[in-house]
Amino acid sequence: MQITKTMTLLALFFSVQACAQSKVPAPAANQPATKIAPSKPIIESKDDAAVRAALTKIAPGITIRLIKASPIAGFKEVVVDGKVLYVSSEGKYLLQGSLIDIAERKNLTEASEAVQRKALLAAVPNSRKISFAPPAPKYRVTVFTDIDCGFCRKMHLQMSEYNKLGIAVDYLFFPRAGIGSESFQKAVNVWCAPNRNIAMTMAKNDRVLPKKNCTNYITMDYKLGQQAGVEGTPAVYTASGAVIGGYLSPEDMLKALQTANN
Repeated sequence: MQITKTMTLLALFFSVQACAQSKVPAPAANQPATKIAPSKPIIESKDDAAVRAALTKIAPGITIRLIKASPIAGFKEVVVDGKVLYVSSEGKYLLQGSLIDIAERKNLTEASEAVQRKALLAAVPNSRKISFAPPAPKYRVTVFTDIDCGFCRKMHLQMSEYNKLGIAVDYLFFPRAGIGSESFQKAVNVWCAPNRNIAMTMAKNDRVLPKKNCTNYITMDYKLGQQAGVEGTPAVYTASGAVIGGYLSPEDMLKALQTANN
């Protein structure tokens, strides 16, 4: 399905929680361990603490990734799993939606979200991606994909056309049904295959692959997608972290990339 409109804060939080908790078995064998650095004490201003307290009160367990000054006087900009919210400094009011600079005709909310996504995606090594690229690509996009997603399959069937237009596609997995689902296992089967590119194409054509288990990054990809604010698949991002789709035809994707780079 194509990317939906931004959900409300509580809907976003609880839907992510429900998705992450559905059909979750014990961790798959050979999954790489995630190293967690020792936590450091959080030193916040009085306003930041008030904002954090207000949000955690209405959504206990929420992950607040950043609190900083916003362009709106009296409000803080808050990043919650790839989404930007605006909360009054005393924690009383919350605004959600696009903040537009009228004079510059610029979506400041999307620009802030893109900065966060760029940092997340830039940290992913090439070894974690399944890439389909022409010899000398003009553009690269990162695509969070689901093996069973109809629009994802439609996009993959046109891969040669994207590549002919100079567009390289770097895949990461986002099985929408969550960790441990059938779609999750299909992603593992692709990753563990002798040739991942061939296996990806077979899976996208509804071919049944042998069930596999090996060291893989599907859980890490899925959690990264949550952090980036993925709401549906395919989720298509530029190297700068900007959203350009949902599914786009090869011609429309080229136009979107040309516009994004102007």
